[in-house]
Amino acid sequence: MADTNANIKKYFMMAIDPIHVGIGGQRLGRVDNSIVREPGTKLPKLPGTSLHGAIRHYAAFSENKEKTCAGQKNCGKDNCPICYTFGSSNGSGDGGWAGIVSISDAKILFFPVSTSKGPVWISTTSILKDALGIDVNISFENKNIVYTTINENKELNLGWLLLSCKKLPDTNFIPSNMIEFEIFKDRLVFVSDEIFSRIVNSNLEVRTSVSINPETGAAEEGALFTYEAIPRTTVLYFEATCNDYRSKNGNIKPSDIVETGINKLEFFGIGGMTTRGFGRLRKIKVM
Repeated sequence: MADTNANIKKYFMMAIDPIHVGIGGQRLGRVDNSIVREPGTKLPKLPGTSLHGAIRHYAAFSENKEKTCAGQKNCGKDNCPICYTFGSSNGSGDGGWAGIVSISDAKILFFPVSTSKGPVWISTTSILKDALGIDVNISFENKNIVYTTINENKELNLGWLLLSCKKLPDTNFIPSNMIEFEIFKDRLVFVSDEIFSRIVNSNLEVRTSVSINPETGAAEEGALFTYEAIPRTTVLYFEATCNDYRSKNGNIKPSDIVETGINKLEFFGIGGMTTRGFGRLRKIKVM
């Protein structure tokens, strides 16, 4: 029997800055700080734990609870909207309780790639089905052929990779109630699952920065480093599930608390470079 207290929403977000959620300084080839990836597909993602922490932090600020409930040590009161929604901890590992919101990893839906025909956004039919429930009837018997909605029927370069392409005969597969995705409709390229990860990882941003001395505010000597980033205009999606199994406080609306935190991602961002003006995510649709 379905849980009538569960409220599941799927959020679609656009990166309006490069986003770096790192794995702790691990070097990958020429890059000093690499980003988090799915173990199986090697696709970049935003971990649900990182999203949960950022959303909680910004929701706490909105509720004027930043000093008591934004971090790992919380007030732990039943009438606290932040502790009630996201969980409570006293910082020592003892006591507290789990929150009633669960946030999944954010996965890539549309990824921007530079081509000779201008920018396009790549995806796969399986991702489109998972994210939007849309079926696009394409057969990838030849993995080196891509299908596009732009006016091209010969070859198309996706970054450094040159592939044969075919124009989709029907480009009206995005329903009218998904008008937010209309801007991508005429610039889409569908690739096979096998090469999607390769194209994405070959077209990530590699940026250079320098460590800053917190005491002087100046650059540290010899502290130049490079880091990977998910580029601007990448569209990602994740689910937020609010299951109010506790039902102890009818005055608190957990879904609204979560929504407030998610909206703040557009202004304050997520990841390791937010203090340098990066990492912002704009909500474009909720389903």
